[in-house]
Amino acid sequence: MFDFGRDLKRLFGVDVGAPARAAAQRDGLTGGDTSLLELLDLRLLVNEARSADVAAGRIGAKDRGHRLLEAAVVWRELARRSGDAAALRKGAAQAEAAAKIFEAEHRPESLAAARCEQATLAVLGADLFGDEGLHAAAGATLTLAKTAPGSRCAMAEALLAGLEGRVALGENDLDRALAAAEAFEAPLRGLSAARRVKGGASRLLLADQRAARVELLLACAARLKDRALTEVALEEAKTAEAGLDPDFEPLAWSRLESLRGAALVQLGELDGEINFIADGVEALAAALEPVTADHSPMDWARAQAALGAGLQAMGEATTSERCFERAVTCYDRASHILKTQPALSLRAVVANNRALSLARCAELTADLAVLDAAEMAFKSELAATPGARDPAAWAVTQMNLARLYEARVEITGRDDGRLDRAAMALASAFDIFAELGLRSLTDLAAQGLQRVKQAHAA
Repeated sequence: MFDFGRDLKRLFGVDVGAPARAAAQRDGLTGGDTSLLELLDLRLLVNEARSADVAAGRIGAKDRGHRLLEAAVVWRELARRSGDAAALRKGAAQAEAAAKIFEAEHRPESLAAARCEQATLAVLGADLFGDEGLHAAAGATLTLAKTAPGSRCAMAEALLAGLEGRVALGENDLDRALAAAEAFEAPLRGLSAARRVKGGASRLLLADQRAARVELLLACAARLKDRALTEVALEEAKTAEAGLDPDFEPLAWSRLESLRGAALVQLGELDGEINFIADGVEALAAALEPVTADHSPMDWARAQAALGAGLQAMGEATTSERCFERAVTCYDRASHILKTQPALSLRAVVANNRALSLARCAELTADLAVLDAAEMAFKSELAATPGARDPAAWAVTQMNLARLYEARVEITGRDDGRLDRAAMALASAFDIFAELGLRSLTDLAAQGLQRVKQAHAA
């Protein structure tokens, strides 16, 4: 127990034997040191966000703009881990308030930091909820921020490169996406220099931007079927991961280890090498070790989904129904977290991959009972969640029900009207996604409609 107390004191700088005196000296467990946020579980992080709000709102608070910006960072981390839209809005409001103060006080570097935080929150909102209109807002904010001096300029340029890459991939412009990946080079060097001077928080910012670049490279490599580009992404992930300690930076390390595993799986798929895929699955499993569902629900769900995708690739390479069954288990674990936030984009990807894994299980075992059970589950979900209450979740379920209809026709070789039902479900999903402005999900539904059309023609 005493060793644990000494560890807390060392990590957080808090004298646990004198809590009243510590509270008088600083607010929250981290005292504004964002590099320590990764060590807090979700419950403690909620308390930290509230403490940051108290510090920012205190009458006579020194440098209120800085206190507001610290609060915005904590609320953003809470939103990232929980998928909570209210936390995201709270972070955006605090960052905006900080920016107004810095602008009035003519503090350009601090203003750039606040604008970078605003842009980061906007991009997070686009990632979580599929609202790609937030990309335009983030781009306009970053254009203003990149003229600031010092490391904030490098941060703004890195965020702009990542944003350009996302937009380019959404428009399937791979040349622009590759140019964006190259544009990361200079700002990453600037962030690396800042890390050596400032340590802690700067190290995590650098790791986060390196991870963004790896994701962009892997996406480009997957679409181009480019082995060399996948190897570049793999080396980048290894380099970024080498500077982190999973004991003190568990979430950042887990993200990069998961990306390293995904890169190995992608190499194995491109080369037809099962050993690479097996190594990738091992890395994806290792990425789950420092993360729990209580510590960071969304990180845990993402890691489960990534492991499921790796097992799915292993199943395709070995035609092993056991791999697909394990993949379904991973997707079920991720879905258990994601179902509490039905509008999350990740939920649609997980549900789609789960349906594909179930379909492949049924194909390999010729067991239509698997499809029957999955079909009944989706129909029950549709009955329990009317489209008017949550149209996005309803459309996702329709899309995955359609995939099961397709799988049955592929297995039996007979179309008993299920292809028509699949087309109707996909058309409904397409209309809803298009109306909501969810472009990536609209593309998935369009691809499904094209598949059904080809199956009809055959």
